[in-house]
Amino acid sequence: MDRDLVKQADPVSCDTLFSGRVHCLQHQAGYRFSVDAILAAHFSPPPSEAKVLDLGSGCGVIALIYLYRWREQIASVSCLELQPGLAALASRNREMNGYGEKMKVVQGDLRHILDFFPVESFAQVICNPPFYKKNSGRPCQDQESFIARHQVHCSLAEVVGAAAAVVKNRGKVVFVYPATGLNALFSAFQQHHLVPKRLQIIYSYPDAPAPARLVLIEAIKNGGEGVQILAPFYIYERRLGAYSTEMQRLYDPDWIREEEFLAI
Repeated sequence: MDRDLVKQADPVSCDTLFSGRVHCLQHQAGYRFSVDAILAAHFSPPPSEAKVLDLGSGCGVIALIYLYRWREQIASVSCLELQPGLAALASRNREMNGYGEKMKVVQGDLRHILDFFPVESFAQVICNPPFYKKNSGRPCQDQESFIARHQVHCSLAEVVGAAAAVVKNRGKVVFVYPATGLNALFSAFQQHHLVPKRLQIIYSYPDAPAPARLVLIEAIKNGGEGVQILAPFYIYERRLGAYSTEMQRLYDPDWIREEEFLAI
């Protein structure tokens, strides 16, 4: 790893995943990835020789995870990120981890996605989109986080439309989204011929009085009927407790095989 890449003027931290095997620069006072990205990155293994798009990539953490887990299996991972500062971090993370030949970073607006990528050019699109409408959700202290978490530069429908435009027919689209927004997500999928095929509901911990926190959804463009509802996934073993066994597995540097993954 080139440590000089860390010594930049930006106030960044260098965080690690998988027992230090993946390094990820993040702005200390800006948007920082959370467990949502970890969950999304492990939910749907990519097809063999696939070209994958990380839509709204932030610092590129999902792409980094994909290339760590499945580097030999996939053709490439492209990142599209609106904010120049985050796109620059994704580029630095690509070089720091030695993924230059398989990871591409594009700074641009997903509402004009066909200016950057050809129609139906990806076998899989994965997205951790802005969760909150402009005047809702938790307040943010900085503009970078506000734009990343709130739908101020794009709507959910526009995000889904961008994914549908560049995914191949019968290709996969993977989203992580708040459980309370499931109806809106299904509606947007239907408008763009994306058919949910696998769904997993994410809870904070077992026996929680609170409702589900997130949903993970894999949809197929022009897919057929039938959806698989997976067992609930718990992030923590109990309230204020440690990560659950299932969550810990996602951080295991030596794990992931598809048959194990699908058994979660």
